[in-house]
Amino acid sequence: MRQEGWNPSTYGIEEHGIENAGCVYWNLPASQLAEHAIRRAEGVVAHHGPLVVNTGKYTGRSPNDKFIVREPTSQDHIWWGAVNRGIDEPQFERIHQRVLAYLQNRDLFVQDCFAGADPTYRKPIRVISEFAWHSMFVRNMFIRPDWTKVQHHVPEYTIIAAPQFRAVPSVDGTRSEAFIYLNLGKKLVLIGGTCYAGEIKKSVFTIMNYCLPLQNIMSMHCSANIGSAGDVAIFFGLSGTGKTTLSADPERKLIGDDEHGWSDAGVFNFEGGCYAKVIRLSKQAEPDIYATTRRFGTVLENVVVDSLTRRLNFDDESLTENTRACYPINYINNAELSGVGGHPKNIIMLTADAFGVMPPVAKLTPEQAMYHFLSGYTAKVAGTERGITEPQATFSTCFGAPFMALQPSVYANLLREKIARHKAQCWLVNTGWIGGPYGVGNRIKIAFTRAMIRSILNGKLGAAPTQTDPVFGLQIPTACEDVPSEILMPRTSWKNAAEYDEKARDLAKRFEKNFESFSPTVSEEVCASGPRAK
Repeated sequence: MRQEGWNPSTYGIEEHGIENAGCVYWNLPASQLAEHAIRRAEGVVAHHGPLVVNTGKYTGRSPNDKFIVREPTSQDHIWWGAVNRGIDEPQFERIHQRVLAYLQNRDLFVQDCFAGADPTYRKPIRVISEFAWHSMFVRNMFIRPDWTKVQHHVPEYTIIAAPQFRAVPSVDGTRSEAFIYLNLGKKLVLIGGTCYAGEIKKSVFTIMNYCLPLQNIMSMHCSANIGSAGDVAIFFGLSGTGKTTLSADPERKLIGDDEHGWSDAGVFNFEGGCYAKVIRLSKQAEPDIYATTRRFGTVLENVVVDSLTRRLNFDDESLTENTRACYPINYINNAELSGVGGHPKNIIMLTADAFGVMPPVAKLTPEQAMYHFLSGYTAKVAGTERGITEPQATFSTCFGAPFMALQPSVYANLLREKIARHKAQCWLVNTGWIGGPYGVGNRIKIAFTRAMIRSILNGKLGAAPTQTDPVFGLQIPTACEDVPSEILMPRTSWKNAAEYDEKARDLAKRFEKNFESFSPTVSEEVCASGPRAK
Protein backbone atom coordinates (compact mmCIF):
# COMPACT_ATOMS: atom_id res chain seq x y z
CA MET A 1 0.00 0.00 0.00
CA ARG A 2 1.34 3.39 -1.02
CA GLN A 3 0.38 6.57 0.83
CA GLU A 4 0.47 10.14 -0.41
CA GLY A 5 -0.80 13.42 0.95
CA TRP A 6 -0.57 15.90 3.79
CA ASN A 7 0.36 14.46 7.17
CA PRO A 8 -1.29 11.04 6.99
CA SER A 9 -2.86 10.15 10.32
CA THR A 10 -1.02 7.67 12.49
CA TYR A 11 -4.49 6.17 12.97
CA GLY A 12 -4.38 4.40 9.62
CA ILE A 13 -7.05 2.86 7.43
CA GLU A 14 -6.13 -0.58 8.74
CA GLU A 15 -7.92 0.54 11.94
CA HIS A 16 -11.11 0.42 9.85
CA GLY A 17 -10.45 -3.11 8.63
CA ILE A 18 -9.27 -1.98 5.18
CA GLU A 19 -6.41 -4.11 3.92
CA ASN A 20 -4.43 -4.35 0.67
CA ALA A 21 -5.65 -0.98 -0.62
CA GLY A 22 -4.03 0.59 -3.66
CA CYS A 23 -2.70 4.11 -3.14
CA VAL A 24 -4.22 5.97 -0.18
CA TYR A 25 -4.36 9.75 -0.65
CA TRP A 26 -4.54 11.59 2.67
CA ASN A 27 -6.10 15.03 3.12
CA LEU A 28 -5.24 16.30 -0.35
CA PRO A 29 -5.96 19.96 -1.12
CA ALA A 30 -8.50 21.00 -3.73
CA SER A 31 -5.91 21.43 -6.49
CA GLN A 32 -4.64 17.85 -6.25
CA LEU A 33 -8.12 16.41 -5.81
CA ALA A 34 -9.28 18.22 -8.94
CA GLU A 35 -6.30 16.81 -10.86
CA HIS A 36 -7.14 13.29 -9.72
CA ALA A 37 -10.82 13.77 -10.56
CA ILE A 38 -9.96 14.87 -14.11
CA ARG A 39 -7.38 12.10 -14.56
CA ARG A 40 -9.92 9.54 -13.42
CA ALA A 41 -12.69 11.01 -15.66
CA GLU A 42 -14.88 11.78 -12.65
CA GLY A 43 -15.79 15.25 -13.93
CA VAL A 44 -14.79 18.24 -16.03
CA VAL A 45 -13.50 21.73 -15.29
CA ALA A 46 -16.00 24.40 -16.30
CA HIS A 47 -15.47 28.01 -17.33
CA HIS A 48 -13.88 29.94 -14.42
CA GLY A 49 -12.68 26.72 -12.75
CA PRO A 50 -15.37 24.82 -10.80
CA LEU A 51 -15.40 21.03 -11.04
CA VAL A 52 -18.62 19.70 -12.60
CA VAL A 53 -19.67 16.11 -11.88
CA ASN A 54 -22.60 13.93 -12.85
CA THR A 55 -24.00 11.67 -10.11
CA GLY A 56 -25.73 9.36 -12.58
CA LYS A 57 -28.91 7.55 -11.64
CA TYR A 58 -29.11 8.99 -8.15
CA THR A 59 -29.49 12.78 -8.37
CA GLY A 60 -30.97 13.18 -4.89
CA ARG A 61 -31.17 11.41 -1.57
CA SER A 62 -32.60 7.91 -1.49
CA PRO A 63 -34.40 7.88 1.90
CA ASN A 64 -35.97 4.46 1.35
CA ASP A 65 -32.47 2.96 1.26
CA LYS A 66 -31.34 4.43 4.59
CA PHE A 67 -31.35 2.17 7.67
CA ILE A 68 -30.06 2.27 11.24
CA VAL A 69 -28.61 -0.83 12.87
CA ARG A 70 -30.50 -2.12 15.88
CA GLU A 71 -27.78 -2.51 18.50
CA PRO A 72 -27.75 -2.27 22.32
CA THR A 73 -26.13 1.14 22.84
CA SER A 74 -28.56 3.16 20.70
CA GLN A 75 -31.73 1.20 20.05
CA ASP A 76 -33.64 2.50 23.10
CA HIS A 77 -33.08 6.09 21.97
CA ILE A 78 -34.01 5.81 18.28
CA TRP A 79 -37.33 7.04 16.90
CA TRP A 80 -38.10 3.80 15.09
CA GLY A 81 -40.72 3.81 12.36
CA ALA A 82 -41.17 4.95 8.78
CA VAL A 83 -38.21 7.36 8.99
CA ASN A 84 -35.73 5.32 11.00
CA ARG A 85 -36.02 1.72 9.88
CA GLY A 86 -33.87 -0.93 11.44
CA ILE A 87 -31.63 -3.74 10.28
CA ASP A 88 -29.96 -6.29 12.50
CA GLU A 89 -26.26 -6.44 13.26
CA PRO A 90 -25.54 -9.62 11.25
CA GLN A 91 -26.98 -8.05 8.09
CA PHE A 92 -24.83 -4.95 8.59
CA GLU A 93 -21.74 -7.05 9.19
CA ARG A 94 -22.28 -9.13 6.05
CA ILE A 95 -22.37 -6.12 3.77
CA HIS A 96 -19.58 -4.48 5.76
CA GLN A 97 -17.29 -7.41 4.99
CA ARG A 98 -18.31 -7.34 1.33
CA VAL A 99 -17.46 -3.63 1.13
CA LEU A 100 -14.07 -4.20 2.76
CA ALA A 101 -13.31 -6.93 0.22
CA TYR A 102 -14.41 -4.63 -2.61
CA LEU A 103 -12.01 -1.88 -1.46
CA GLN A 104 -8.93 -4.09 -1.77
CA ASN A 105 -6.49 -2.97 -4.47
CA ARG A 106 -8.47 0.24 -5.00
CA ASP A 107 -7.10 3.75 -4.66
CA LEU A 108 -8.78 5.56 -1.78
CA PHE A 109 -9.12 9.17 -0.70
CA VAL A 110 -9.23 10.08 2.98
CA GLN A 111 -10.31 13.36 4.55
CA ASP A 112 -9.97 13.92 8.29
CA CYS A 113 -12.15 16.74 9.57
CA PHE A 114 -14.64 17.86 12.22
CA ALA A 115 -18.39 18.30 12.47
CA GLY A 116 -19.22 21.23 14.75
CA ALA A 117 -17.64 24.68 14.92
CA ASP A 118 -17.82 24.83 18.72
CA PRO A 119 -14.76 22.91 19.99
CA THR A 120 -16.71 21.80 23.07
CA TYR A 121 -19.21 19.79 21.04
CA ARG A 122 -17.45 19.00 17.76
CA LYS A 123 -17.00 15.43 16.54
CA PRO A 124 -13.83 14.24 14.78
CA ILE A 125 -14.88 12.41 11.63
CA ARG A 126 -13.18 10.62 8.76
CA VAL A 127 -14.54 10.05 5.26
CA ILE A 128 -12.94 7.31 3.15
CA SER A 129 -14.06 7.47 -0.47
CA GLU A 130 -13.25 5.89 -3.79
CA PHE A 131 -13.91 9.12 -5.71
CA ALA A 132 -11.56 12.08 -5.62
CA TRP A 133 -14.46 14.48 -6.07
CA HIS A 134 -16.21 13.05 -3.01
CA SER A 135 -13.09 13.86 -1.04
CA MET A 136 -13.15 17.38 -2.50
CA PHE A 137 -16.83 17.65 -1.48
CA VAL A 138 -16.00 16.57 2.08
CA ARG A 139 -13.09 19.00 2.28
CA ASN A 140 -15.48 21.81 1.32
CA MET A 141 -18.38 20.76 3.55
CA PHE A 142 -16.76 20.04 6.89
CA ILE A 143 -14.36 21.82 9.22
CA ARG A 144 -10.70 21.28 8.46
CA PRO A 145 -8.34 20.52 11.32
CA ASP A 146 -5.06 22.25 12.07
CA TRP A 147 -2.75 20.70 9.48
CA THR A 148 0.16 20.62 11.93
CA LYS A 149 -1.89 18.28 14.14
CA VAL A 150 -3.80 16.26 11.58
CA GLN A 151 -1.40 13.34 11.82
CA HIS A 152 -2.81 12.76 15.31
CA HIS A 153 -6.44 12.84 14.15
CA VAL A 154 -8.44 9.92 15.56
CA PRO A 155 -11.98 9.83 14.18
CA GLU A 156 -14.91 9.21 16.47
CA TYR A 157 -17.15 8.52 13.47
CA THR A 158 -16.16 7.11 10.08
CA ILE A 159 -18.02 7.19 6.77
CA ILE A 160 -17.00 4.78 4.02
CA ALA A 161 -18.39 5.83 0.63
CA ALA A 162 -18.16 3.17 -2.06
CA PRO A 163 -20.61 4.34 -4.74
CA GLN A 164 -19.45 1.83 -7.34
CA PHE A 165 -20.15 -1.07 -5.00
CA ARG A 166 -23.70 -2.03 -5.88
CA ALA A 167 -25.53 -4.19 -3.42
CA VAL A 168 -27.38 -7.32 -4.53
CA PRO A 169 -30.73 -7.34 -2.68
CA SER A 170 -31.07 -11.12 -2.79
CA VAL A 171 -27.60 -11.47 -1.25
CA ASP A 172 -27.28 -8.39 0.94
CA GLY A 173 -30.88 -7.97 2.09
CA THR A 174 -30.97 -4.39 0.83
CA ARG A 175 -33.98 -2.75 -0.78
CA SER A 176 -32.01 -1.88 -3.92
CA GLU A 177 -28.46 -1.56 -5.17
CA ALA A 178 -28.07 1.55 -3.00
CA PHE A 179 -27.70 1.55 0.78
CA ILE A 180 -26.98 4.02 3.56
CA TYR A 181 -26.38 2.07 6.76
CA LEU A 182 -25.65 3.77 10.10
CA ASN A 183 -24.21 1.72 12.94
CA LEU A 184 -24.17 4.09 15.93
CA GLY A 185 -22.57 1.45 18.13
CA LYS A 186 -19.61 0.94 15.80
CA LYS A 187 -19.75 4.66 14.92
CA LEU A 188 -19.58 3.69 11.27
CA VAL A 189 -21.59 4.65 8.19
CA LEU A 190 -21.54 2.59 4.99
CA ILE A 191 -22.73 4.19 1.75
CA GLY A 192 -22.85 2.25 -1.51
CA GLY A 193 -24.58 2.17 -4.86
CA THR A 194 -25.19 5.93 -5.06
CA CYS A 195 -22.84 8.72 -6.13
CA TYR A 196 -24.97 11.51 -4.68
CA ALA A 197 -22.67 13.30 -2.21
CA GLY A 198 -25.57 14.62 -0.16
CA GLU A 199 -25.78 11.16 1.43
CA ILE A 200 -22.40 11.78 3.09
CA LYS A 201 -23.44 15.20 4.36
CA LYS A 202 -26.78 14.05 5.74
CA SER A 203 -25.28 10.97 7.38
CA VAL A 204 -23.06 13.24 9.44
CA PHE A 205 -26.10 15.39 10.23
CA THR A 206 -27.99 12.31 11.45
CA ILE A 207 -25.06 11.48 13.73
CA MET A 208 -25.12 14.98 15.23
CA ASN A 209 -28.90 14.79 15.63
CA TYR A 210 -28.38 11.61 17.63
CA CYS A 211 -25.47 12.71 19.81
CA LEU A 212 -26.10 16.33 20.75
CA PRO A 213 -29.65 16.28 22.15
CA LEU A 214 -28.53 13.56 24.54
CA GLN A 215 -26.12 16.25 25.83
CA ASN A 216 -28.99 18.78 26.08
CA ILE A 217 -27.84 20.56 22.90
CA MET A 218 -30.53 21.45 20.35
CA SER A 219 -29.66 20.19 16.86
CA MET A 220 -31.42 22.00 14.02
CA HIS A 221 -32.02 21.73 10.28
CA CYS A 222 -31.64 25.45 9.75
CA SER A 223 -29.46 28.22 8.38
CA ALA A 224 -28.24 31.08 10.55
CA ASN A 225 -26.85 34.57 10.17
CA ILE A 226 -25.84 37.44 12.43
CA GLY A 227 -26.31 41.22 12.21
CA SER A 228 -23.85 43.97 13.02
CA ALA A 229 -25.37 44.29 16.52
CA GLY A 230 -24.76 40.60 17.19
CA ASP A 231 -28.40 39.64 16.68
CA VAL A 232 -28.71 36.07 15.41
CA ALA A 233 -31.51 34.76 13.20
CA ILE A 234 -32.14 31.11 12.37
CA PHE A 235 -34.15 29.79 9.43
CA PHE A 236 -35.76 26.35 9.74
CA GLY A 237 -36.83 24.58 6.57
CA LEU A 238 -36.44 21.62 4.29
CA SER A 239 -34.17 21.66 1.24
CA GLY A 240 -35.51 24.01 -1.39
CA THR A 241 -37.55 26.24 0.93
CA GLY A 242 -34.98 29.04 1.01
CA LYS A 243 -32.63 28.40 3.94
CA THR A 244 -29.50 28.99 1.90
CA THR A 245 -30.89 31.80 -0.25
CA LEU A 246 -32.48 33.84 2.54
CA SER A 247 -29.61 33.52 4.99
CA ALA A 248 -27.12 34.78 2.35
CA ASP A 249 -27.70 38.46 3.12
CA PRO A 250 -25.14 41.13 2.15
CA GLU A 251 -26.08 43.11 5.27
CA ARG A 252 -25.49 40.20 7.65
CA LYS A 253 -22.77 37.61 8.24
CA LEU A 254 -23.58 34.02 7.34
CA ILE A 255 -22.97 31.54 10.18
CA GLY A 256 -24.07 28.56 8.11
CA ASP A 257 -26.66 27.51 5.54
CA ASP A 258 -28.09 24.18 6.73
CA GLU A 259 -27.17 22.52 10.03
CA HIS A 260 -26.61 24.02 13.49
CA GLY A 261 -26.54 23.33 17.19
CA TRP A 262 -27.88 25.57 19.98
CA SER A 263 -26.00 25.23 23.26
CA ASP A 264 -26.02 27.31 26.44
CA ALA A 265 -23.43 29.52 24.74
CA GLY A 266 -25.44 30.13 21.54
CA VAL A 267 -25.65 28.84 17.98
CA PHE A 268 -22.85 27.02 16.14
CA ASN A 269 -22.52 25.65 12.62
CA PHE A 270 -21.99 21.92 12.13
CA GLU A 271 -20.24 22.50 8.81
CA GLY A 272 -17.50 24.48 7.12
CA GLY A 273 -19.18 24.83 3.74
CA CYS A 274 -22.47 25.22 1.88
CA TYR A 275 -24.50 22.94 -0.38
CA ALA A 276 -26.81 25.22 -2.34
CA LYS A 277 -29.45 24.41 -4.92
CA VAL A 278 -28.53 26.22 -8.13
CA ILE A 279 -31.32 25.42 -10.58
CA ARG A 280 -32.19 28.68 -12.37
CA LEU A 281 -29.52 30.47 -10.37
CA SER A 282 -29.00 34.08 -11.46
CA LYS A 283 -26.48 36.76 -10.61
CA GLN A 284 -29.27 39.26 -10.03
CA ALA A 285 -31.35 37.21 -7.56
CA GLU A 286 -28.55 35.44 -5.67
CA PRO A 287 -25.25 37.25 -6.31
CA ASP A 288 -23.30 35.68 -3.45
CA ILE A 289 -24.12 32.10 -4.39
CA TYR A 290 -23.68 32.85 -8.10
CA ALA A 291 -20.16 34.13 -7.43
CA THR A 292 -19.15 30.81 -5.86
CA THR A 293 -19.94 28.98 -9.12
CA ARG A 294 -17.21 30.97 -10.85
CA ARG A 295 -14.41 29.88 -8.53
CA PHE A 296 -11.97 27.00 -8.53
CA GLY A 297 -12.66 24.65 -5.64
CA THR A 298 -16.43 24.67 -6.00
CA VAL A 299 -17.98 21.31 -6.87
CA LEU A 300 -21.10 21.43 -9.05
CA GLU A 301 -23.39 18.39 -9.11
CA ASN A 302 -25.47 17.68 -12.23
CA VAL A 303 -25.24 21.20 -13.63
CA VAL A 304 -25.33 21.07 -17.43
CA VAL A 305 -22.12 22.35 -19.02
CA ASP A 306 -21.42 23.04 -22.70
CA SER A 307 -18.94 20.43 -23.91
CA LEU A 308 -17.08 22.94 -26.09
CA THR A 309 -17.11 26.27 -24.22
CA ARG A 310 -17.48 24.70 -20.77
CA ARG A 311 -19.97 27.40 -19.82
CA LEU A 312 -22.66 26.53 -17.31
CA ASN A 313 -26.38 26.45 -18.00
CA PHE A 314 -28.22 26.81 -14.69
CA ASP A 315 -31.61 26.81 -16.41
CA ASP A 316 -31.20 23.32 -17.87
CA GLU A 317 -33.01 20.76 -15.73
CA SER A 318 -32.53 17.83 -18.10
CA LEU A 319 -30.42 15.94 -15.54
CA THR A 320 -32.38 16.99 -12.44
CA GLU A 321 -34.04 19.93 -10.71
CA ASN A 322 -31.72 19.21 -7.81
CA THR A 323 -28.56 20.77 -9.22
CA ARG A 324 -26.14 21.68 -6.43
CA ALA A 325 -23.06 23.75 -5.66
CA CYS A 326 -20.74 22.75 -2.83
CA TYR A 327 -18.23 25.39 -1.71
CA PRO A 328 -16.29 26.42 1.41
CA ILE A 329 -18.14 28.98 3.49
CA ASN A 330 -15.29 31.47 3.07
CA TYR A 331 -16.35 31.77 -0.59
CA ILE A 332 -19.22 33.88 0.78
CA ASN A 333 -17.76 37.36 1.26
CA ASN A 334 -19.51 38.14 4.53
CA ALA A 335 -19.34 34.74 6.21
CA GLU A 336 -18.81 34.46 9.95
CA LEU A 337 -15.75 32.24 9.74
CA SER A 338 -15.81 31.25 13.41
CA GLY A 339 -19.11 29.46 12.72
CA VAL A 340 -20.56 30.58 16.04
CA GLY A 341 -22.98 33.24 17.25
CA GLY A 342 -25.10 34.14 20.25
CA HIS A 343 -28.65 33.15 21.08
CA PRO A 344 -31.23 33.75 18.32
CA LYS A 345 -33.36 36.89 18.50
CA ASN A 346 -35.60 35.72 15.65
CA ILE A 347 -36.61 32.18 14.69
CA ILE A 348 -38.05 31.91 11.18
CA MET A 349 -39.81 28.74 10.03
CA LEU A 350 -39.89 28.44 6.26
CA THR A 351 -42.55 26.57 4.34
CA ALA A 352 -43.22 26.21 0.63
CA ASP A 353 -47.00 25.93 0.62
CA ALA A 354 -48.11 24.12 -2.52
CA PHE A 355 -51.78 24.83 -1.77
CA GLY A 356 -51.29 28.61 -1.92
CA VAL A 357 -53.29 29.32 1.23
CA MET A 358 -50.66 29.98 3.90
CA PRO A 359 -49.78 33.65 4.52
CA PRO A 360 -46.41 34.87 3.21
CA VAL A 361 -45.48 35.96 6.74
CA ALA A 362 -47.06 35.54 10.17
CA LYS A 363 -46.08 36.06 13.79
CA LEU A 364 -46.13 32.94 16.01
CA THR A 365 -46.78 32.55 19.70
CA PRO A 366 -44.43 30.14 21.51
CA GLU A 367 -47.20 27.52 21.41
CA GLN A 368 -47.75 28.02 17.68
CA ALA A 369 -43.99 27.80 17.14
CA MET A 370 -43.89 24.41 18.83
CA TYR A 371 -46.95 23.25 16.85
CA HIS A 372 -45.48 24.25 13.50
CA PHE A 373 -42.04 22.93 14.42
CA LEU A 374 -43.51 19.51 15.17
CA SER A 375 -45.72 19.67 12.07
CA GLY A 376 -42.96 20.76 9.69
CA TYR A 377 -45.42 21.53 6.89
CA THR A 378 -43.90 22.28 3.52
CA ALA A 379 -43.75 20.89 -0.01
CA LYS A 380 -41.17 18.42 -1.21
CA VAL A 381 -39.44 20.38 -3.90
CA ALA A 382 -38.78 18.78 -7.29
CA GLY A 383 -35.57 16.77 -7.43
CA THR A 384 -34.64 16.85 -3.75
CA GLU A 385 -35.60 13.18 -3.53
CA ARG A 386 -35.75 10.60 -6.29
CA GLY A 387 -39.19 10.38 -7.91
CA ILE A 388 -40.32 13.89 -6.93
CA THR A 389 -40.91 15.85 -10.14
CA GLU A 390 -43.21 18.58 -8.82
CA PRO A 391 -43.92 20.02 -5.36
CA GLN A 392 -45.99 17.76 -3.12
CA ALA A 393 -47.57 18.75 0.18
CA THR A 394 -45.94 16.97 3.07
CA PHE A 395 -45.29 17.14 6.80
CA SER A 396 -41.71 16.63 7.93
CA THR A 397 -41.31 16.68 11.69
CA CYS A 398 -38.87 19.28 13.01
CA PHE A 399 -38.42 20.47 9.40
CA GLY A 400 -36.09 17.54 8.84
CA ALA A 401 -37.68 14.20 9.77
CA PRO A 402 -35.38 12.09 7.51
CA PHE A 403 -32.41 13.16 9.66
CA MET A 404 -33.94 13.11 13.15
CA ALA A 405 -32.76 10.00 14.97
CA LEU A 406 -34.52 10.64 18.29
CA GLN A 407 -38.15 11.05 19.27
CA PRO A 408 -39.57 14.38 17.95
CA SER A 409 -40.53 15.45 21.48
CA VAL A 410 -36.82 15.53 22.41
CA TYR A 411 -36.12 18.26 19.84
CA ALA A 412 -39.42 20.09 20.44
CA ASN A 413 -38.90 20.29 24.20
CA LEU A 414 -35.38 21.61 23.73
CA LEU A 415 -36.69 24.28 21.35
CA ARG A 416 -39.49 25.27 23.75
CA GLU A 417 -37.05 25.65 26.63
CA LYS A 418 -34.64 27.76 24.61
CA ILE A 419 -37.36 30.04 23.18
CA ALA A 420 -38.63 30.68 26.71
CA ARG A 421 -35.20 31.23 28.22
CA HIS A 422 -33.90 33.56 25.52
CA LYS A 423 -37.22 35.22 24.57
CA ALA A 424 -36.84 34.63 20.84
CA GLN A 425 -39.58 35.94 18.51
CA CYS A 426 -40.91 33.27 16.15
CA TRP A 427 -42.24 33.67 12.60
CA LEU A 428 -43.73 31.56 9.83
CA VAL A 429 -42.67 32.56 6.30
CA ASN A 430 -44.20 30.98 3.20
CA THR A 431 -41.85 30.87 0.21
CA GLY A 432 -44.37 28.85 -1.81
CA TRP A 433 -47.45 29.84 -3.80
CA ILE A 434 -50.08 32.57 -3.62
CA GLY A 435 -53.14 33.31 -5.75
CA GLY A 436 -53.88 29.60 -6.12
CA PRO A 437 -52.25 26.20 -5.70
CA TYR A 438 -49.22 24.96 -7.62
CA GLY A 439 -50.09 25.02 -11.32
CA VAL A 440 -52.59 27.86 -10.90
CA GLY A 441 -51.04 30.47 -8.65
CA ASN A 442 -47.53 31.92 -8.70
CA ARG A 443 -44.57 31.37 -6.45
CA ILE A 444 -43.99 34.35 -4.18
CA LYS A 445 -41.32 36.62 -5.62
CA ILE A 446 -38.05 36.31 -3.81
CA ALA A 447 -37.80 40.11 -3.65
CA PHE A 448 -40.98 40.19 -1.56
CA THR A 449 -39.75 37.42 0.73
CA ARG A 450 -36.44 39.23 1.22
CA ALA A 451 -38.34 42.41 2.12
CA MET A 452 -40.36 40.51 4.74
CA ILE A 453 -37.22 38.98 6.22
CA ARG A 454 -35.57 42.40 6.29
CA SER A 455 -38.55 43.85 8.18
CA ILE A 456 -38.48 40.98 10.66
CA LEU A 457 -34.79 41.43 11.38
CA ASN A 458 -34.88 45.23 11.72
CA GLY A 459 -37.81 45.01 14.13
CA LYS A 460 -40.35 46.89 11.99
CA LEU A 461 -42.62 43.92 11.32
CA GLY A 462 -42.79 43.06 14.99
CA ALA A 463 -44.36 46.46 15.61
CA ALA A 464 -46.77 46.31 12.66
CA PRO A 465 -50.54 45.85 13.20
CA THR A 466 -51.81 42.32 12.59
CA GLN A 467 -54.98 40.52 11.61
CA THR A 468 -55.89 37.03 12.81
CA ASP A 469 -56.38 34.41 10.12
CA PRO A 470 -59.71 32.66 10.85
CA VAL A 471 -58.52 29.19 9.74
CA PHE A 472 -54.86 29.06 10.71
CA GLY A 473 -55.10 31.33 13.76
CA LEU A 474 -51.94 33.16 12.74
CA GLN A 475 -51.24 36.86 13.32
CA ILE A 476 -50.70 38.29 9.83
CA PRO A 477 -49.10 41.74 9.52
CA THR A 478 -51.35 44.07 7.52
CA ALA A 479 -48.44 46.08 6.13
CA CYS A 480 -44.79 45.42 5.30
CA GLU A 481 -42.31 47.79 3.74
CA ASP A 482 -41.68 47.08 0.01
CA VAL A 483 -44.44 44.42 -0.13
CA PRO A 484 -47.86 45.06 -1.76
CA SER A 485 -50.59 44.78 0.89
CA GLU A 486 -52.64 42.35 -1.25
CA ILE A 487 -49.72 39.89 -1.12
CA LEU A 488 -49.90 39.64 2.67
CA MET A 489 -53.47 38.33 2.83
CA PRO A 490 -53.61 35.08 0.83
CA ARG A 491 -57.41 35.04 0.52
CA THR A 492 -57.46 38.36 -1.33
CA SER A 493 -54.89 37.10 -3.85
CA TRP A 494 -57.25 34.38 -5.10
CA LYS A 495 -59.73 35.14 -7.87
CA ASN A 496 -62.37 33.00 -6.16
CA ALA A 497 -62.60 33.44 -2.38
CA ALA A 498 -64.83 30.37 -1.99
CA GLU A 499 -62.19 28.18 -3.63
CA TYR A 500 -59.62 29.63 -1.24
CA ASP A 501 -61.82 28.79 1.75
CA GLU A 502 -62.21 25.22 0.55
CA LYS A 503 -58.46 24.75 0.05
CA ALA A 504 -57.68 26.37 3.41
CA ARG A 505 -60.09 24.06 5.24
CA ASP A 506 -58.63 21.08 3.38
CA LEU A 507 -55.11 21.98 4.49
CA ALA A 508 -56.32 22.58 8.06
CA LYS A 509 -57.73 19.04 8.09
CA ARG A 510 -54.37 17.74 6.98
CA PHE A 511 -52.69 19.61 9.84
CA GLU A 512 -55.16 18.16 12.34
CA LYS A 513 -54.72 14.62 11.04
CA ASN A 514 -50.94 14.88 11.04
CA PHE A 515 -50.82 16.28 14.59
CA GLU A 516 -52.85 13.44 16.12
CA SER A 517 -49.68 11.47 16.85
CA PHE A 518 -48.14 14.41 18.74
CA SER A 519 -51.18 15.37 20.83
CA PRO A 520 -50.36 12.99 23.73
CA THR A 521 -46.84 14.44 24.05
CA VAL A 522 -47.61 18.19 24.20
CA SER A 523 -49.76 20.54 26.27
CA GLU A 524 -53.39 21.43 25.52
CA GLU A 525 -52.23 24.95 24.66
CA VAL A 526 -49.96 23.64 21.91
CA CYS A 527 -52.69 21.35 20.53
CA ALA A 528 -55.14 24.27 20.49
CA SER A 529 -52.74 26.56 18.61
CA GLY A 530 -52.99 24.77 15.27
CA PRO A 531 -55.33 25.37 12.30
CA ARG A 532 -59.03 24.63 12.65
CA ALA A 533 -61.00 23.17 9.75
CA LYS A 534 -64.39 24.25 11.17
